Amino acid sequence: PETGFVRLSQIIGNPKANPPVPPIIPVCASHWWNGCRSGKFPKPIRMGRRCTLWRVEDIRALVDRIASSGS
Repeated sequence: PETGFVRLSQIIGNPKANPPVPPIIPVCASHWWNGCRSGKFPKPIRMGRRCTLWRVEDIRALVDRIASSGS
C-alpha cells in the first residue's frame, strides 16, 4: 500500500504462514527490534498492548535509504 500501517510479520516476512509472507526487509525479529531501539529502523506505533505497527511511508523511506546506500 501507499499509505497506512504494516505489522512486523509483513516487514520481515513469515515463511510459516499460509500462504507464506515474503519479507520486505529480510532480517530476524531480534535484529529488527535492536535496529528500532538504536534508530537504524523506524520507531513503531503502539495501537494497544499487543498491537505494534509501522507507517508504510517510514518503511518505504527505509527501503529507499538501504537501496541508495548499498548496505
